[in-house]
Amino acid sequence: MDWNEKIEKREQMDQCDDTDKLMKKMLTFKNWAVVGANNDELKYGNKIYRKLKSKGYNVTPINPKYEKVDGDFAPNTLKDMDYVPDCVNVVVSPKYSMQTVKDAIDLGIKMMWFQPGAFDEEVLELAESNGIHIVFYDCILVEVDRFEGLENN
Repeated sequence: MDWNEKIEKREQMDQCDDTDKLMKKMLTFKNWAVVGANNDELKYGNKIYRKLKSKGYNVTPINPKYEKVDGDFAPNTLKDMDYVPDCVNVVVSPKYSMQTVKDAIDLGIKMMWFQPGAFDEEVLELAESNGIHIVFYDCILVEVDRFEGLENN
């Protein structure tokens, strides 16, 4: 099955058990990076960053355009972090997502969550072919609330 077929199949499903299991597993890990976090409260990068922080996650904003996001130091790339996150949430265009995937591969990161619009076929293919477990199309803002309290189920 090629990527277009996978994406089409995923779009047609209301819920995907495998994706639900992966999202639930990812949300049990507490060390996250949000690539594309920013200081604009109307943008999803900011909303996702603040939501994860409010839920008790150790989250680092990644954005070369900002020295700080929400008062926290913002490294330029994943490679500039002082730890390797368990999971990476990606909220940038596919053009920038590709380099983020390459950095994740170099760092040995095995879980990435791509927000809608943050990926294309090449990005997803590179991640998956390098052993990275991926979530795409599902918005973490919705899913973190949906799975809250279900960590042990």
